[in-house]
Amino acid sequence: MGRRRSQSVTLTDVARLAGVSVATASKALNARAEVAADTRLRVLQAANQLSFQPNVLARGLISGRTRTIGLLTDELGGRFSIPILLGAENALGNEQMSVLLCDARGDAIRRQHYIRTLLARQVDGFIILGDSNDLRPSLSRDIPVPVVYVYGQSTDPGDLSVLADDEGGARLAGEHLVSLRRRNIAHITGPQSYRAARDRVTGLKAVLAESGLSLVGGEPQYGEWSQRWGRHAARTLINAHPEVDAIFCGNDQIAAGVAQALLDHGCRIPDDVAVVGYDNWEEMAADCRPPLTTVDLNLEQLGATAVMHLFAALDGTASSGVIRQPCRLVVRESTGPAQQP
Repeated sequence: MGRRRSQSVTLTDVARLAGVSVATASKALNARAEVAADTRLRVLQAANQLSFQPNVLARGLISGRTRTIGLLTDELGGRFSIPILLGAENALGNEQMSVLLCDARGDAIRRQHYIRTLLARQVDGFIILGDSNDLRPSLSRDIPVPVVYVYGQSTDPGDLSVLADDEGGARLAGEHLVSLRRRNIAHITGPQSYRAARDRVTGLKAVLAESGLSLVGGEPQYGEWSQRWGRHAARTLINAHPEVDAIFCGNDQIAAGVAQALLDHGCRIPDDVAVVGYDNWEEMAADCRPPLTTVDLNLEQLGATAVMHLFAALDGTASSGVIRQPCRLVVRESTGPAQQP
């Protein structure tokens, strides 16, 4: 007769094969300290021989946990959400925890429905993924288990929010351009209402001030997160300030539009004007002419960091406030040393 399927193997079977009580087998499998080393080894060998898989639901009843996390997003189809979700899922999988994913699609009623549904499933905690890298209303008062916000800062300072360090990312871009001896640097970005856009301006201006430089035109050109805006703003900029030798853009879409306008104007990239984007949207950055130097938000690591802090909260060491995770600069062909006169 063949071996029974692992689903039908019980703790009693393991205990019988190891020659111990069911209670001792349970303690050994759960790494309890009161079990002797040789007894623990015997139980583990028996469990392995029988291909024993612990009953997760039963363990949850004993521990008070289901080893399940609720992940609530408003933008599952967005290009920022998926990498963050992958990072979170990988980190949870490494700890043999499951994730229940719900997409509220920006609808408040749907969001509250999913919160109730996940709580009914007795999830151990929540990760709330913002639909933009900006402030979002806190949901924690409706959720009686630990919550971590990622890629969207909660309005409640008592919550924990894990964000990309946009000011630091802009500093990386600015320092890179200054190191290439670029001295006439402009900035074209998205709406001023976005916190991320304002933080990037702060980082860039700080680097320029430290080098005795100022932003071409005095202030950034605020507009849309689009290629169309990038093209329009670049044409206006070059006509008003032909001395520009570098443009830092608020995202890769703007940068692609800027690059197209510069080439149409007869500018060589990077010989005449260096271009830096933001986000490292690889499809956009790689297809840009030339391929785009840009700032990577490390989105998968952002998701993993959120999980790490949720685990800490589940273990009783919850944090609050804002954690800003460092970005990294990805250098491609759109930047290079300034040409000597």
